[in-house]
Parts: sequence; C-alpha cells; structure tokens
Amino acid sequence: MKGQIVSLLKKRCPEYVSGEEISQILGVSRTAIWKHIKKLKEDGYRIESHSRIGYRLVHVPDRLFTHELEGLLTGKLIGSYIVYRETVNSTNDLAKELAREGAESGTVVIAEEQTGGKGRMGRKWHSPEGEGLWFSVILRPPISPSEAPKITLVAAVALAKAIRELNGIEAGIKWPNDILISGRKLAGILTEMSAEIDRVNYVIVGIGVNVNLDSEKLAEGLSETATFIEKESCGQVSRLRLLSGILDRFDVLYEEFINGHFSSILSLWKEMSVTINRWVRVTSIAGVDEGIAFDIDAEGALLLMKKDGSMKRVLSGDVTLR
Repeated sequence: MKGQIVSLLKKRCPEYVSGEEISQILGVSRTAIWKHIKKLKEDGYRIESHSRIGYRLVHVPDRLFTHELEGLLTGKLIGSYIVYRETVNSTNDLAKELAREGAESGTVVIAEEQTGGKGRMGRKWHSPEGEGLWFSVILRPPISPSEAPKITLVAAVALAKAIRELNGIEAGIKWPNDILISGRKLAGILTEMSAEIDRVNYVIVGIGVNVNLDSEKLAEGLSETATFIEKESCGQVSRLRLLSGILDRFDVLYEEFINGHFSSILSLWKEMSVTINRWVRVTSIAGVDEGIAFDIDAEGALLLMKKDGSMKRVLSGDVTLR
C-alpha cells in the first residue's frame, strides 16, 4: 500500500492529491491513507499535507525500499522477490537461511547496513548504513557444482558494466571477484554454494559496492586500498538507480549463462580485466604462486605463467597485482 501511495504521488508531483481521491483509487479508507502517509514520513519521505487540498510529495529518501526498487527493475528472474532489512549481520547469512527454507531463485536480500559484512578469506567488509550497496542474490542454477565458479565471473561483468554505463567510471575486474578503479577496490563479490555431488542446491552471490562513503569514517587501513563511486565520479550517486542497473544486467547475463552462452560473457570479462597480462601473486590454501596471469580458460580458471616457464591453472585464490 505504501508503494502504491508513493507511486500515485510521484505521478501527480508537484500537484496535490486529495485523501479522498487516493482512497477511491486504492480502495481503502481515508484513515488508512493517513496512517500510511504517517509511516512514509517516518521512513524519510517528505510529504506536505493540507486539510483541504491533500498531499504532495516533496522528497524521496535515499533508501532501498522494496516498493521503490520494484518499480525500476525490468528483469525476468533476479529481483522477482525482494527481502529488505534496515540492518543485518550479513546479507549472505540471511540469504543462506532463506535459501534453506526454500526461497525461490532470483530472490534478492538487501540491507542498508551490515554489522558483520564479510569478504573472501574471512575479511571483514566495511558496510556503513546508507552509504553503499550490500545485497545478496539467491540462485538455483541447473548446473554441476564444477560450473558454479563461473557465476562469480558473470556477476563481476554485470557489476562492472553497470558502474561503467551508469556512472562513467572505467571500472575493471580483478580475478576472480573484485572491481577496481585506479588500483583501489570499489566493489567485491562473495559467492557461496550448497551442493551435492552432481547438483547445486543453491548459490548465494553476495555483492558489496562502496557508493557514497564518508571518507573520514573509512575503517582503519582502508583509505589507501579502497575507494567509492561518489569520489571517482565527483558527485553523489543514486544507490537505487545503481542497484536496479546491476540487478537488471545480472539478470540478462545470468540468462545467457544458463542458456549456454558463457563464452560471450567471458569475452566481456577479458575486455574489462585488470588482471590479464599482469604480474600477480596468488595466495590459496595450496600455497603461494607468482607469475604472469596471461589468460583465463573456458571454465574461468586463471592461467599463470611462472618464473620457470611452467604454466599453472588456478581455480581459486586471493590475487595481488604487482
């Protein structure tokens, strides 16, 4: 109901709409309309009220409300169901809980703040309230577990494309899951999976994007290695517009992937890569390797040419660019 009221006020903005007209259009009492308007004001909407002429929308808050996002999405699957929270420990943790309970593929879990956001290798992800995008996507792909790492690359291409096209920033992809600009981390992806020997139960794609951060409040040690879109684009960014853009692009690319067209996505990944043809250091549970990252193969594995001339295929690891 709140979404319907906001939509109606937006369409008529900057005009006033009477409470009687709203109640007739939406089929509820004027008292119910008044209660919803009151709640919208508590949510940060500025709505002018006059007893004789009605309500007028003056300001929409920078919040990722479900009713705001649903009106922007155009995808077929991703975002078909949205779970919104003000604060969570981790959107990935909540998404896994929902997936175990049967949440449908395409469900998106969004939070304004994470108190225990995490990245790869158990690192903490700085997730302040209202300053970035912290969300997870639940997917149930009809693929074998060995193909699941490709989904991280699909998500990375969608993320980089959205940032480039909507914000004019030449975002680059660092294998396997980071988005960089000028060598600093702008966004990251954490993919987690539940699977059996021959089938995937679900994949959780967690994404964190630094959007309008307060640089003075960046966690200790991050100011030299991290950046944010507002800083790089020299202006505050609409988080809602960026989120819808990421989800829509992910939806299109994920459908291509499921339909067997990963090669075209891989080509896009390579075009935006900041890893290929660079000297890298790869840290994994198997140890540390160094060499030239000269390509990634059809399965998404990093191909490394080592100092001794030997080639190594790396399936996972933490990459440092040299």
